[in-house]
Amino acid sequence: MPSLSHPPRSNVDRARVALETGSRVPGGALSPEVARSWERCIAGGLDPARRPDDVVIPFAEVRIRREEQALLRRLALAQMQLLHEQIAGSDFMIAFADAGGVVLDALSDPHFADSEAGRSIVPGSVWLESGRGTNALGLALVERAPVAIYGREHFFACHGHLSCVAVPIFDPADRLVGLLDASSSNEARQQHTHALVRMAAAAVENGLIVNGRPDVLLLALHPRAEYLDTLSAGLLALSAEGDVVSINRAARALLAGLDANVGQAFDAVFEPGFGSVVDELRSNGIARVRDRAGSMLYITCRRFAAPPVNSSPAPVARRLPVPTAASSVDFVCEDPLLRRRMRGLAAATGDRLAVHIHGETGTGKELMARHVHALSGRSGEFVAINCGGVPESLFIAELFGHDRGAFTNARSEGAPGLIRLADRGTLFLDEVGDIPLGAQTALLRFLDTMEVRSLGGAKSAKLDVQIVSATNRDLAAAVTAHQFRADLYYRLNGLSIEIPPLRERSDFEAIVRHLLTRHAPDASIDDAVLARLRQRPWPGNIRELQSWLRRAAIESDGDGLTLALCDDGNGAAGPTCAHCAQNPLSRDKCRRIRETLAATGGNVQATARQLRISRTTVYKHTEVD
Repeated sequence: MPSLSHPPRSNVDRARVALETGSRVPGGALSPEVARSWERCIAGGLDPARRPDDVVIPFAEVRIRREEQALLRRLALAQMQLLHEQIAGSDFMIAFADAGGVVLDALSDPHFADSEAGRSIVPGSVWLESGRGTNALGLALVERAPVAIYGREHFFACHGHLSCVAVPIFDPADRLVGLLDASSSNEARQQHTHALVRMAAAAVENGLIVNGRPDVLLLALHPRAEYLDTLSAGLLALSAEGDVVSINRAARALLAGLDANVGQAFDAVFEPGFGSVVDELRSNGIARVRDRAGSMLYITCRRFAAPPVNSSPAPVARRLPVPTAASSVDFVCEDPLLRRRMRGLAAATGDRLAVHIHGETGTGKELMARHVHALSGRSGEFVAINCGGVPESLFIAELFGHDRGAFTNARSEGAPGLIRLADRGTLFLDEVGDIPLGAQTALLRFLDTMEVRSLGGAKSAKLDVQIVSATNRDLAAAVTAHQFRADLYYRLNGLSIEIPPLRERSDFEAIVRHLLTRHAPDASIDDAVLARLRQRPWPGNIRELQSWLRRAAIESDGDGLTLALCDDGNGAAGPTCAHCAQNPLSRDKCRRIRETLAATGGNVQATARQLRISRTTVYKHTEVD
């Protein structure tokens, strides 16, 4: 593995002179990996005195790459945010790139962002060694190991003022899937940043294992018990039969020389046997094992799965199949894409993994949350809170409860709080992106400990709550903008479900018939009407469709829904305002604003947020004609 230590500056300067004059680079003047990189650059015909081409792929392709690596990117963004907070003010940039050397995300200090380097390290920029010469990101891809490049070690002279460190990220199958990179001006380089970036990459790799399969037994191991909860601990994911499903790099290092690869049985690597170790973990929380090379290790369980063979029985949460339209009165799901996305829900609720639901306004996020609650088989209540509808000053008291007289205007008898009401049930945090920053810290503490203490109270209570959250906001962007805590974002996204908008649902007709049966069971609808409805954009999604069907059923007066009803200008809002009716360029925008306002029940703020326009614009297009 390449070292992050580097030759003295004088040696690098001599090597630089030789490179730029076309002479032979003195042996030993550069670290071996940098020397090999320079040789490849020279062989590839790169000129160190010229500027490299700034290759940047279209942002549409960046978006596709982000979607393909959704879990990896989510984990990386959380670590990038933490890194940025740790080294803020140091003239740094933190970047995340995929295995193709394409930067997908970047966070930087304002000064660095305004620099020439900051303008070149942007989403979509390609940093392969073949085009950008010797650089940390490109070289780490080649070496498959952490790499640091200081100043004039870069092949191109124009990069000589930069210092960069890049650390690759490997998935549970030991495939290089991405990189984290920290770049700074040469004068501002900080050695401790190397360790921080390594730790961040390790945390991402661990997250890939933890979030990979919820049905596995997750073990942490280390020679010293006090290190079991640190990033230096090895992680082993095991099947119910005790076979290795995945293993992190720390565990590979601790078990060097042993066959601890995927598919290997626990009993072939450790003693005592798998069943005995699981029994001890269930009883004591920690166990001692000896690997087959004779080394003693401590093991603890990060997450139990279904009871493994040869181990003591343990209570298992109910696993229910995903219901179809025929088996659920209020939940229609015949869309193959959505059903695939829901596949892990049963296992997630069994392990009390937090579930996050995102989708456009009106797509049925609360229905999905209630489905998660039903799927869990929990005996407690389904408790919902609209996080955007509670004043910031009262949010913590509403969520955690308060004792009598805890604050001005507190209820005289106190209040238990919504979290306590959800004990042994489900707490649904709707519009979770609107939680005040101060309350985010308190919620994160609860998720870490599952203990709650009322405002003004002295005693804590241990609870058992399934957390489900939902939003139509881009929480990753909110994290980047410092509007949402990265660590809370990570905790809420145990399993993420995206609900497609109504216009993309393949089960549109089933949804229409279901809603019509529910709200107007005597009304009929033919295929021609369904086809016409299918063509509408439905910006308010299922909520808008539901309102339209109710109104159409009333107007039909028992004669069935007709094509004439479909030509209603998309609802009571009317097709456009009087001004835009005469302006073809404004007509489509105006119609969409009015449709969305109708779908949100006349909520101007929700309409503006959904369409990303100002409230003034909404008023302009929806004022009385």
